[in-house]
Amino acid sequence: MAGQGSGGNVIAAICNVFFPGLGQLVQGRILAALIFAIIAFGGYALWFLVVPAIIGGIAHLWSIIDAAKFKAND
Repeated sequence: MAGQGSGGNVIAAICNVFFPGLGQLVQGRILAALIFAIIAFGGYALWFLVVPAIIGGIAHLWSIIDAAKFKAND
């Protein structure tokens, strides 16, 4: 990846819109991808409890922003 604001980060952020954690997976960050996916889908699965759904939504948005702002250490 070229760094923050690169085309790769934009693609990763777009991937996260459709599937939380997919952008981190595209960037090669497997642990971050798993954490975002588990938190987001766990929250969405418990939508009827309201608070976990809000936490899942926040994790989903955070994963998009995290992928967009990721800067690889070269």
